[in-house]
Amino acid sequence: MEIIEGALKTLASFVAYFAEILAAVVIVMGMVQAAWKSILFYIKQKENFNELTESRLKLGHSLSLGLAFLVGADIVKSAISPDWHSLIHLGAVVLIRIVLNYFLMKDIEQLQNIQSSKETGDT
Repeated sequence: MEIIEGALKTLASFVAYFAEILAAVVIVMGMVQAAWKSILFYIKQKENFNELTESRLKLGHSLSLGLAFLVGADIVKSAISPDWHSLIHLGAVVLIRIVLNYFLMKDIEQLQNIQSSKETGDT
């Protein structure tokens, strides 16, 4: 029984580690894409802000997805060693990430509304 428990803890550790790496990759890719599009936008000196707004939306989505992966990793970690300290830590981290994600999604929604109103105004 201890062998199975040890194997499950090892597997859960790898899953949590993989989720954290995946979150970092998603966030970094979103940041690089947004930075690249912003640099191109300012170099070209365009008057159309749709590309810049679109890149901010994509960055927001990648940040949100990255946060979801990080919360998943924290949940898996707490399943490995569910003592009160790790559960309180998990609760605090999840609460902070939920608040951050809430405001991030509000910002994304606002940007989408601005972009859709500009598109309907242009036609």
